[in-house]
Amino acid sequence: MTKMAASMVEHGEDAFRKLFKFYKRRNPPPDLRDVIDFSKIVKHEKVFPTELNPAAVSDAEARRTGLRPIRDWTAFGLHGYPGFIFISNPFLPGSQQHWVRQCLKTYPQKPNVCNLDIHMAPTETQDIWGRSADALRKTGSRVREPKTLLEKLRWVTLGYHYNWDTKTYSADHYTLFPSDLHSISLHVAAACRFPGFNAEAGILNYYRSDSSLGIHVDESELDHTRPLLSFSFGQSAVFLLGGTQREDPPTAMYMHSGDVMVMSGHSRLLYHAVPRVVPAPKGDPLHPSLEEDGLGPGSDQGLAQDHTQGEATLIQPVSEEDWAVCSRYIETSRVNMTIRQVLGSGQAFPAMDMTDKRIDVGHTDGYHDSQDGENVGLKRRRRSDS
Repeated sequence: MTKMAASMVEHGEDAFRKLFKFYKRRNPPPDLRDVIDFSKIVKHEKVFPTELNPAAVSDAEARRTGLRPIRDWTAFGLHGYPGFIFISNPFLPGSQQHWVRQCLKTYPQKPNVCNLDIHMAPTETQDIWGRSADALRKTGSRVREPKTLLEKLRWVTLGYHYNWDTKTYSADHYTLFPSDLHSISLHVAAACRFPGFNAEAGILNYYRSDSSLGIHVDESELDHTRPLLSFSFGQSAVFLLGGTQREDPPTAMYMHSGDVMVMSGHSRLLYHAVPRVVPAPKGDPLHPSLEEDGLGPGSDQGLAQDHTQGEATLIQPVSEEDWAVCSRYIETSRVNMTIRQVLGSGQAFPAMDMTDKRIDVGHTDGYHDSQDGENVGLKRRRRSDS
């Protein structure tokens, strides 16, 4: 740890918040030399290789969701963080484009819920992509156009819709979970030795270049024995993983496009945050030739059928027209999907107090943070509890 970063956490008093502010700082910018970069790991005192289960998912099943064979994945653990697994970009060349388009075009569609629903009529948020695409396709314009709805998007919830006010899920606020996202989550969890993972809820966070995610713990799910999965696309970010107390100093690491994190066991309920979005490294996997592996825009080969099994693949070609919008968006932005299993086997939601039966999409900022790294929704909740 650099001398400056180390001085932030010497005394342990809310060490997480101090390091969050250090990495979030704009002027002067922080020293990022101590941020772990799993894509360049040769040897690091905190990092060790993690063995996955290559027999858990067949090569054909992996390819259906755009993943390499599990035996080709590179996975790591961190000393002091049992249950934490970092998988460095397990995606096949060209397949990330499908997931970027899903996050920008498909998943924000109704009946899914997003932050824009709070201040806009349902008819206005019915087609966020359609109302934003033309403006985003325009390149080289010198006139500063107003932000599109897509650029104003901060979060989308899937499956069991998270209530930002009550910090809960409920049986009566549910929409069908996307089948492609369910499949890839099942495969990643199985590779990490969590067979039978049932993706029931998703929170998608959309980061602009100056966005961050406040310090929080994901504890609203009723079953904490199942892992939390995190998928990143677009620009890179600094991710902080702490301990069970705010006094525990966090470890900083990069999340690049295509990286997957799995938080399970002891690490399932640790404090974490994203203080900073940073430019993706040169040669990132979203900008090479998109025709690699027949998975790029305009390609119709290799996508309609997985010929090894004769089954339809879930990864669909991205048209050049759609990718023009997606690529413009991710030039400065990042998308993250966190996938959760809410209920354990045989579990059910507790009976709801009918006096408080309401469906609320929550605060506009959801779990994006204030300047000091506190979770905005969480701070409001705590004040209301006092």
